[in-house]
Amino acid sequence: MRYLSKLIALALLTGVSAALPVAAQVGVGFAVSAPGVSIGVNIPTYPQLVRVPGYPVYYAPNVNANFFFYDGMYWVYSGDNWYTSSWYNGPWAVVAPDYVPAYVLRVPVRYYRAAPAYFYGWRADAPPRWGDHWGNAWAQNHRDWDHWDRRTAPTPAPIPSYQRQYSGNRYPAHDQQHALNNQYYRYQPRDPNVRQHYQGQAQEQNPRQAFPSPGNPPRAGGPTPMAPAGGGKREPGQDG
Repeated sequence: MRYLSKLIALALLTGVSAALPVAAQVGVGFAVSAPGVSIGVNIPTYPQLVRVPGYPVYYAPNVNANFFFYDGMYWVYSGDNWYTSSWYNGPWAVVAPDYVPAYVLRVPVRYYRAAPAYFYGWRADAPPRWGDHWGNAWAQNHRDWDHWDRRTAPTPAPIPSYQRQYSGNRYPAHDQQHALNNQYYRYQPRDPNVRQHYQGQAQEQNPRQAFPSPGNPPRAGGPTPMAPAGGGKREPGQDG
């Protein structure tokens, strides 16, 4: 167990990840971010996705995880970290709080199928209190993140349903995923933050931590984490 804990910590710090497909298994879990080490759950088959009413975001009601789809990419909140991938079972890249799209953060608490304990007592019809959880610095940099004109919400991205045919041993390796998306999906993200994540995963042979996350700083001497154009900062009411 001590060795496994060290290996998990090393994987998060260095951003080392495997492009190997994850074998189908019963239950829910995340793809690997180091050979043989799981950081969550595996989703053996393509999940049912249902739109969150009034939001350009989908959630997975039959998956026991905080699993969402927005602007052409999947988003999962687990272990106090956000993860993203262009494929439903990863591999996943860690996303720091500053770079999670606003519409994902705005999803009400009731759509978190595996809500953490600190959500207890929060309104089910309101988004999580990210400012309370991530602190004053985050709240100051993201003023009015939870205020938006619902009439101007973007049209939800189409669901990449072609991925249903890829499960178990057919689940593609990371270096095949972008090519398949280009062939069968072809949707390009519109949200600036999502576009940066998508391009970053496409450029990386082996996905790594997309942006530094609290407690997971980039390794000294390692690759410099990407940052969205303009620093990824949101102005009040910005949708990305």
